[in-house]
Amino acid sequence: MTDAADDRSLSWNVAGLLADGLGTTRTYDVRDVTIELPEGLELAAPIVGAVRLSRTNRGILVDARLATSLAGECARCLRPLTTPIDIELEEEYLPSIDLTSGRPVDTDAEPDALRLTDHHELDLEPAVRDAISLAEPIAPLDRPDCPGLCVVCGLPLDEGEHDHPDDEIDPRLEALKAFRPEE
Repeated sequence: MTDAADDRSLSWNVAGLLADGLGTTRTYDVRDVTIELPEGLELAAPIVGAVRLSRTNRGILVDARLATSLAGECARCLRPLTTPIDIELEEEYLPSIDLTSGRPVDTDAEPDALRLTDHHELDLEPAVRDAISLAEPIAPLDRPDCPGLCVVCGLPLDEGEHDHPDDEIDPRLEALKAFRPEE
């Protein structure tokens, strides 16, 4: 069952799901979602995909399959590029407020557990932001055989000729030009 909640958000009120029986699921489509990313990262396309929320004996299990792309530049030739990013998340969120009594739940036993908000809302944005940051390639390339930039003129090596005259060598180092190591 796909719920018709706002599909431009990564936050859902799950109070109804918490009140349902174990194994109950809700599926949400995610379309055209944009989020703030850490400095140096920029979305090139909105986040799209699907999120399935399942009631567990402890809370809500999130199974998300999302996709987006990052704007950047080639690490070798500095041309602009977009890098597709696929995100798969499977996380359990625990309540922070008891649904029946309205009292805060003791979180000391599991201080690092992901928690629902005080209003029984599941906010997936921080987890998605972290997943995108971790999926960012270290040195993205516009193509696998990118030759990079010319060290003399700074233009891409696959654009034009690069017949640059040899620099004048310091006369004190001229003898090193003929040096060839023995193999």
